[in-house]
Amino acid sequence: MAWIILCLAGLMEVAGVVTLNEYNRRRRSYLIFFMAAFMILSVSLLGVALRTIPMGTGYAIWTGIGAAGGTIVGMLFYHESRDWKRILFISLIIIGAVGLKFTTGA
Repeated sequence: MAWIILCLAGLMEVAGVVTLNEYNRRRRSYLIFFMAAFMILSVSLLGVALRTIPMGTGYAIWTGIGAAGGTIVGMLFYHESRDWKRILFISLIIIGAVGLKFTTGA
């Protein structure tokens, strides 16, 4: 269950970053509220997951989901570069996160 919570924490991190990007594009004040809510929820869920998952592993996976997720959303919805090198290195982040999951006993 902790791994599911950790994944949800990472997804909330992505949602927060996407909302921040939307705020920067459209300057709608209500988006600040949603961004803060997503970020607070993300860190709160991370804290719950870290009760079971080792801190270093949990933090690495959480930031990996945030980095990879933000980059993928940027490529799909914000016309960011889809250069093969970016895709390669995002793939390495994902592979690293999966590897950490399988090498952790929690």
